[in-house]
Order: sequence, then structure tokens, then C-alpha cells
Amino acid sequence: MDPIHPPLSPAVLEALRQFDSPTVANAIEHFNVRDRVNGYASLELHCQFPDRRPMLGYAVTCTADTSMPGDTRRSGLYRVWDAVAASPKPVVLVIQHSGHDRLRSCVAGDMVATALQKLGAIGLVTDTAVRDLAGIRNRTQDFQVFCAGLVVAHGHTAFLDVNIPVSICGLPVKPGDLLHGDESGLLSVPLEIADRLAERAQAVRDTEKSFFDFLQSSAYTFDELRQRMGGH
Repeated sequence: MDPIHPPLSPAVLEALRQFDSPTVANAIEHFNVRDRVNGYASLELHCQFPDRRPMLGYAVTCTADTSMPGDTRRSGLYRVWDAVAASPKPVVLVIQHSGHDRLRSCVAGDMVATALQKLGAIGLVTDTAVRDLAGIRNRTQDFQVFCAGLVVAHGHTAFLDVNIPVSICGLPVKPGDLLHGDESGLLSVPLEIADRLAERAQAVRDTEKSFFDFLQSSAYTFDELRQRMGGH
């Protein structure tokens, strides 16, 4: 069983939101808590609002299908609302498609997104589609959406299981996982190192600034570049 980690302080969360997701990913590597090819979603997952701040929140997970013809199952949305309301904040609702046709499923629009923010969510992640992007942008503030694409109609909505392990575009997500995402993609933040991560991310940022300063300086040489980049 995974260890239970108490929610991080607002100060720790805010500190981590000051860094872009690639910088956080590089900082995580320093701690050697997982293989470098794990912990992030594939290129199939797209950030819909790249101009907004990085998203950082605790996962509430569920499965859903909206594409089954003639589906008469209950929507199950109230169980999702209850889980979001009960979760540590801020929340990221993570919805894995489970059912008929992922390419024609659409699990949220502006009504769902706006209600989620009212309940304390900062973002929505799904391996299927959303719609009403203009409505979400105009009716929410600082709310992010990651999805595989857009589908215009909502079909027959059925939310199935709530707060179970899911997988989104190659990223395993458990209830309570801490997720960080921006225009470059989505990754999970290991909770056991989260309170030390901002300091390491700042070190990554400082190192990168030094590198770019070097490229623009009179000290630049090709040999020095190879040495700094670890070339062989």
C-alpha cells in the first residue's frame, strides 16, 4: 500500500506553480525516485489553454463513457461532484474513457468546468474529448483543461467508477496524486519529495540561465559547449 501523505501547505503548492512543467520534470530527476521515462503523459494529451498558469492539484479520478448508442445508464455525475467536494484542494478531475468509442466521447463542456471550479477544482484532465472551449475560457479563471481533442456533442453521459486508479495517455494516476501541467504537457509529482522540489527547480532554472548567458557571452567556445552539454 502506498504511504499516505498529508496535503501540502498552500505556500509549497504556490511555490511549485511558479515553475513550468519541464523545469519541474528536470527537478524530479535529481531525486532518483523513478525512471526518467515514467511519470508523464504522451503527446496525445493536449493543453487547451497554454497562456494560463501551470496547473497543480490533487487528482480525483473517474471513468466515463458518452458514446454508447441508446445508453440509458444514470449519468453518475453527482458521485463525481461529491468526490471533488470531499478531496483536498485544489483538485484536478481526471477522467479516463471506458466504453464504446473514445474518439466520439465528450466528457465535459463549459457547464461542467465552471461547476468544477466552484467546487475547488483547478483543472480537468481526460484522454478523450471536451467541448465549449470559448465558454470555459470566458467563464473560468485560472482553470486548465488537458484532453486528447474536441468533440462537439455530449452524447449519452455515464460516469462509471470514481476514485480508482486510471491511466491517461500513458500516465498512471491514482486518487490523491499531485499533478503539474502546462503547455508542454502533464506530469505527476511524487509527494514524498514535493516539499523539496521548488528549491531544486530554482537550481534547475539558475543552471539553465547560466547556460544561456554563456551562449551569448564572449566566453563561448565549441569545446566548452560540448563539456556543458555532456557531449561525447
